[in-house]
Amino acid sequence: MFLGRRPWETFTRRAAEAGRRSLPATQLFLFSFAGLILVGTLGLLVLPGLYTGPRLGVVDALFTSTSAVCVTGLIVVDTATYFTPLGQAWIALLIEAGGLGILTFTTLVISLLGRRASLRAEEAAGGHASAFRHLDPRTLVKAVVASTVILEAIGAAILWADWSGRMGAAHALWPAVFHAISAFCNAGFSVFSDSLVGLRTSPVTLLTVSGLIILGGIGFLVMADCRARYRLGETDRLTTHTRLAVLTTAVLLVGSTALFLVFEGSNELRGLGWTDKLTNAWFMAVTPRTAGFNTVSYDAVSNPSLFLTIVLMIIGGSPGSTAGGLKTTTVALLVLVLWSRLRGREHVSFMGRTIPDETLQRATGLTIGGLAILAGAVFLLSMTELPIQGLTHRPGFLRLIFEAHSAFGTVGLSMGVTSNLSDMGRLIIVALMYMGRVGPLAVASAMATAGGHRRARYRYAREDVVIG
Repeated sequence: MFLGRRPWETFTRRAAEAGRRSLPATQLFLFSFAGLILVGTLGLLVLPGLYTGPRLGVVDALFTSTSAVCVTGLIVVDTATYFTPLGQAWIALLIEAGGLGILTFTTLVISLLGRRASLRAEEAAGGHASAFRHLDPRTLVKAVVASTVILEAIGAAILWADWSGRMGAAHALWPAVFHAISAFCNAGFSVFSDSLVGLRTSPVTLLTVSGLIILGGIGFLVMADCRARYRLGETDRLTTHTRLAVLTTAVLLVGSTALFLVFEGSNELRGLGWTDKLTNAWFMAVTPRTAGFNTVSYDAVSNPSLFLTIVLMIIGGSPGSTAGGLKTTTVALLVLVLWSRLRGREHVSFMGRTIPDETLQRATGLTIGGLAILAGAVFLLSMTELPIQGLTHRPGFLRLIFEAHSAFGTVGLSMGVTSNLSDMGRLIIVALMYMGRVGPLAVASAMATAGGHRRARYRYAREDVVIG
């Protein structure tokens, strides 16, 4: 009937050809996430057996689905008590689909739309394809899925072994699996009402969860590059992207751990032994980028810790990962631009390689766009969530700032205001989680494509402007 061709191959090829004709890559990317959020919302509204009590309303179902698909972790109801194991499984499925979606989309575009990605597809993918031409797209997709399953299984096994003594072998199985998925996908959802506060004195738990968060946030592009360079016996140097992502991540983790020890050693971490203080400070450095588990109350931490946490939430993880935020490489490039200008150098370089000006412009645009979105969202939240007589209520305003940054960075940490947001406030947070997940540049690129904008074939005469 299919002349020796399998039905799935025929369907895939026809779907790819139809997608290529109908939607540009950026729009397909945005719509795929929006469609997954819609499916999750409908499931929360109509599937039986998900709740221990009344069903969620439309806004709360949309909020929960967006938080799961965008692997954020902000919640309006307690995941541990409001959902049945079936409901928790539905959330875990959305987390896995959302976490894998952003990882595999670039390579799927390359493999489904042709043997070689077009320049438009590469641009829509944020330059990932051009930076990793030595990686075969189809092989990378398989490695992404296989690595996810293997790493989550290892993490679940370690957590199950650690929690069996506390909860019993049978009762520890599902929490171990759920938290392994949530940690690797940097989601921050927990089936414990207090997140991981009750396990703050378990170094095995904190190190396992933080390890999964780091592996999910460093990016499969980095892991695949390391595998291609060393495991396959190649002697070429690691890509500049890999070196920059790993170095930036290491500096952020070590530096933040030291600072959290100083800020919280006599505050939220007081009363703990030095081993537990160190592991909790390490966990506080890991989880804002961008997992959302907590072992301390962020409504009780010191102001310096709050500021540092917000900075880490803005930075986020690395490109091509399950993490959100502006990304480590983006922030690192901006630091390199500043360093180069201070040294009077025209071009930006890192470890013997010059960074293209186009990449620096994308990093600048992404940062400006992200900060503008955050500023607008905080302004709207200050109008919708604080009553007129409470506009000078500084603690409430700070909590809204923290909430907005957590949503845009797809972190999931909160100072306890999520469930008290109005419907309008929750919709603002939904929009922030979505834009934080897909990225401001992807949204702008899709809008430009939809508007029929074409690259100009001319430029105006140059005239300088005084700055500084």
